This record gives sequence, structure tokens and C-alpha cells, in this order.
Amino acid sequence: MRQKYLHKHFLRTRVRTEAICAPLEREDYVPQPLLDVSPPKWHLGHTTWFFETFLLSVYDKHYPAFNPEYAFLFNSYYNHEGERVPRDKRGFLSRPTVPEVFAYRKAITAAVDLLLKQKDLPEQLLDTLEIGIQHEEQHQELLVYDIQYILGSQPTKPAYGTGFSFQALPEPEWIAIPEGRYTVGYQGQGFCFDNEKRAHDVYLLDFEIASEVVRNRDYIEFIEEGGYENFRYWLAEGWDLAKAEHWKAPLYWEKRNGDWYSYQLSGFQKIHPDEPLRHISFFEAQAFASWKGCRLPTEFEWEAAAAQLQKGQVWEWTNSAYLPYPGFSIAPGALGEYNGKFMSNQHVLRGSSIATAAGHSRRSYRNFFPTGSRWLFSGLRLTR
Repeated sequence: MRQKYLHKHFLRTRVRTEAICAPLEREDYVPQPLLDVSPPKWHLGHTTWFFETFLLSVYDKHYPAFNPEYAFLFNSYYNHEGERVPRDKRGFLSRPTVPEVFAYRKAITAAVDLLLKQKDLPEQLLDTLEIGIQHEEQHQELLVYDIQYILGSQPTKPAYGTGFSFQALPEPEWIAIPEGRYTVGYQGQGFCFDNEKRAHDVYLLDFEIASEVVRNRDYIEFIEEGGYENFRYWLAEGWDLAKAEHWKAPLYWEKRNGDWYSYQLSGFQKIHPDEPLRHISFFEAQAFASWKGCRLPTEFEWEAAAAQLQKGQVWEWTNSAYLPYPGFSIAPGALGEYNGKFMSNQHVLRGSSIATAAGHSRRSYRNFFPTGSRWLFSGLRLTR
């Protein structure tokens, strides 16, 4: 049953990735206007390389490499797998061409499909397959962010489409969470990433948390009352970064003729005041919370309250550094590099966004990014 389910899940995942890219023109597949942004062509190649390297090359003794150069071109950060193109040079790859990358995807998808039609495959193979599926689903969300940044960097700000839309939010209410012991971390029987383990108890003091994330209208008030000009609300590192990067508003925001506009996947348009705030860094989230006389929740507070929260449109910055849970250990081999080695200089975000794949919005899911990151669908929820 598991093999059959993962087989179907694999094929659905491969189709969805290409569907996300379908509105693009061929020229959109190559640019890399920001270090954090990877070209869509690279995402397509990398997620394919993952299955070829960790599944086909290991479990199919008769499998010949599609192209030996692709291991160098599409490896990301797996030191176990050798040298690779530096991250900031991915946008220089005019070759292989877009059609060649799609041919690569088609060939690897077909080879994995054929492999999965065999009977009684080992559990270790299925475990690797499942990680590969989850990995590609994470890249689907990154694709959405990267496409928006690539198109939003164009002078004409072309629209991608209407496939990712935000909904207006009501006025938030305060939810009281009592003092006590709470269990955090993954507790189910299905898949989870190693950074969600192991489940353990934490003791929390009583607090209140907003039922909704912060809306655009709330942040506009922060901007217009001088939030970006008053160092008192900011952490020192955030204040220095805001000044150095000339931040005056969230990413993509512009003020024209007295009204706020932003570039969205549907095009450049006036900001809807009741939609969830997004495209802010941890530092902006923290400064806004300070201005409101509140704070950001810790990831443990967020998880303890999760069942009572309205969520799912934007990832929510927490005030927790990305650190290992008690008992965490890094698995041997290349797949052990997946999460553990990034547990430094990152902050945790909880929840999910409108671009998050189904199944990744579980309560224990720990997303993480550097504190200055702004191009993802990132917002905040107030706590006091």
C-alpha cells in the first residue's frame, strides 16, 4: 500500500512542479537577480538530480547517468556528492537549455516510474523516495517565491497569473493560553523531517496570542507613524540592515500618489488593506511587534496555540532560533546534510503559506530562514 501511494504521489508531484512553471516564458527560466533566488530552470534540474542521484543510481544497477555533467550543475549543497556550481552562479547557466532540462525531467520521471512498478521494493528505497517527494514539494514553494522575485525585478512588472491569491482577514481576537506543560514536536506515525523530532515537553508561562496574523492596514499605520525611522523599535542588527538596504516598507511595496501599491503574482496593484501582511524580514516583524507593545511568539508558544489559530496564508516569524531538539542526531551520508547543518543564524517560521504543498502545514513543521529574508510569504502574529 505504501509503495502504491508513494508512486502516485511522486507522479502528481512531478506534474505540479511543471504546472507552476507553465505560465513562464522561456527567458524567465534563467535569471538570478538575488543570491537567495534560484532560476526556475535550476529548480527543475535540481529536483530531478535528487531522484537520479539518491534513488536511481543507488537502487537501479543498470541505470546509466543521463548526463555526467548534471551532477556538477544541479547539486545544491550536498558535500558528499562532490563539487558543484556556486550558488551565486546558477543564473549564468545558459546551458543546458530549457528544453534539455525538461527532457532530463521526462527521462528521470519515466525511469523512476518504471522502478516503482517493480514488486516488493525495500523500505529504504521507499524512505528515500518519500524524502525526494517532500524535497520537490519544498522546491515548489521556493519556485513560487523565486518566480515572483524574477518577474517583480522587471521594469514592466509582468503578471504571472492568478493562481496564488490571498484572502481578506477579520479583526483579530486575543486567545488566552494558560500556563503549563505542553508537548511539542512531531507525534504522528507518518512522514516528518528530522528537525521535528523528537517530541518533548516544554513549560510555558501564560500568554495571549492573536487569532489572526497582522494585516496590511496595521503595517501601513506602523510605516506612516515612522516605524522605519525610529531605532527604538528595532534590534541593533535589524536597524543596521534596514539602513544599509534602505528599507522603507515591505519588499515589493511602493507609494504612488498617496496610495500603497505592491507587486504581486497577479501584477502591480493597489494593496488590499485587509489581506495578510507578507514579504517582511524577522527584523521588521520584531520591530512592528515592539511598536505595538507586543512581541513575537516563540515557536513553542505557537505550537501550543496552533489548534486555535487561523493560519495558512503566510509563514509566521517566531522569536526562536533554529536549533536542534533534544536527542536530535544527523543521519549518515548526504541526506544527513538536509537540515542539521543549517542550525545556525536562522530563525524559525511556523504555519504555512498559500504556496505550501499539501501535507507540509502540520503543527510541528519547522520552516527556517535567515533573519533578513523578505522574498518569501512571511508575516507575523502578535503575542503578549
